[in-house]
Amino acid sequence: MTQEKVDMYAMTNQKYLPAEKIVFVKQKLLQADETKFQLASTVEFKDPTTLLLVSIFLGGLGIDRFMIGDTGMGILKLLTAGGCGILAIIDWFSIQKKTKELNYNNLMMVL
Repeated sequence: MTQEKVDMYAMTNQKYLPAEKIVFVKQKLLQADETKFQLASTVEFKDPTTLLLVSIFLGGLGIDRFMIGDTGMGILKLLTAGGCGILAIIDWFSIQKKTKELNYNNLMMVL
C-alpha cells in the first residue's frame, strides 16, 4: 500500500479513531495488501460526537450504550433511569472514548 493512500485514509478517519493509535493503524495499513485496504475502507464507523449528543439527551434510557453494542449496561441504565443519573453523567465524559475504541477494534478485526 502506498504511503499517500494510507495518509489519506488516516486523515479522513482520524476523528473516529483514538489519537494514540493512529500510528499503529498506519503501520497495519502499510503492511496490508489492496484487498484488505478495500475492506478497511468499507468499515462503517460510529461518530463519537453523535454518540455524545445521544448520551446527553437519551443517556438516562441507555440508548447510547445500546448503540455501541453494550447491551448489558444499556439495560441497566434503562431499568435504573441511568443509575439515578450517575451512570448517565459518567457516560457524558467517557462515551466518545468508548466509541473510538469500538471503531478501532472493528477496524483491527478487518486488518
